[in-house]
Amino acid sequence: MPDDAVQPPKKRGRPHKGEGGGLRAELIEKSALLFRTKGYDNTTVRDIAAAAGIQAGSWFYHFKTKQEILTAIMEQGMQRALAEVEAIAAEPLAPGPMLQRLVAAHLHTLLAPDQHCVAVLLYEWRSLDAAARARLAPLKDRYEAVWDDAIAALQQSGAWGAPSQFDRLLLFGALNWTVQWYKPGSGADVGELAHQAMRFILRTPAALEAQ
Repeated sequence: MPDDAVQPPKKRGRPHKGEGGGLRAELIEKSALLFRTKGYDNTTVRDIAAAAGIQAGSWFYHFKTKQEILTAIMEQGMQRALAEVEAIAAEPLAPGPMLQRLVAAHLHTLLAPDQHCVAVLLYEWRSLDAAARARLAPLKDRYEAVWDDAIAALQQSGAWGAPSQFDRLLLFGALNWTVQWYKPGSGADVGELAHQAMRFILRTPAALEAQ
């Protein structure tokens, strides 16, 4: 560059629009990891700023409170998970393969190394205020509705014996608990875990293939 070339001064204050979008996404990602590993209550604003490599004050251009970023994390996780299961539900699948696809998608959302948002939702839901819960409720209802339809179809096919009103709750309880004990590289990937989960759900290894 010529010596007499004038370099534009660095702008201070609010980040550029493009930079802001990237920083907001990074704040969500870093915060989700911190909330998952340290817990919401034990994570400070300074922790989040340090993880994102910014000054603490820059954090507030995007989120005014820690509650706001927690809500954004859960909303992003639910939106992504919902888009995936609704896409699966739109496919012309038989009841058994449909539920296995949903199980695999749910487990991937929980267990993939770069997925933290839904895990945060599971274990920090109690930390949300009433307004945030109301905001997220429609997404949660749509997600559960996909599963209710898939379970009902499998029950009607005869592959799921002795149905009850608690089937989805019990199924989610079993799947969600995998975050406590599943270790990558422990002998089964997420796909195999989904297959084994279906064997457990249907109580017979041949049931899925028969559908």
